[in-house]
Amino acid sequence: MLAVVQRVAQARVEIAGRIAGEIDVGLLVFVCAEPSDTDAVADKLVAKLLKLRVFADDAGKMNRSVCDVQGGLLIVSQFTLAADVSGGNRPSFTGAAPPELGRRLYERVVAGAAALHPRVACGEFGADMRVHLVNDGPVTIPITLRA
Repeated sequence: MLAVVQRVAQARVEIAGRIAGEIDVGLLVFVCAEPSDTDAVADKLVAKLLKLRVFADDAGKMNRSVCDVQGGLLIVSQFTLAADVSGGNRPSFTGAAPPELGRRLYERVVAGAAALHPRVACGEFGADMRVHLVNDGPVTIPITLRA
């Protein structure tokens, strides 16, 4: 799975003018499943997100997780993370999982996070979304997990 994690002061996702999900301090997570991804990889991503130490401790070092700071998770599907532009100027998305698999694994990440963390919001798989965020730092971390 591919993910881009941004530490945010606040973030929200809108679909057709309505707010689908929003958080204050926490992590905005863009998620893309790849064809070879499994439930185990999705579960591994959830564990990584909850333990990722990107929030400052009392000494100003990134030593706290989203759980430690009682922050939120806003999880948004984004198949374009699998873009391949090596062959030209128009991206190819053949590296992204087929929609059925992508949806299932995205929903597993959201459900897994919600089962373990009290503040989880999300976008909608396949929807045209507007994402608003205030990146804190800025801190942006790319994650690639394989089986």
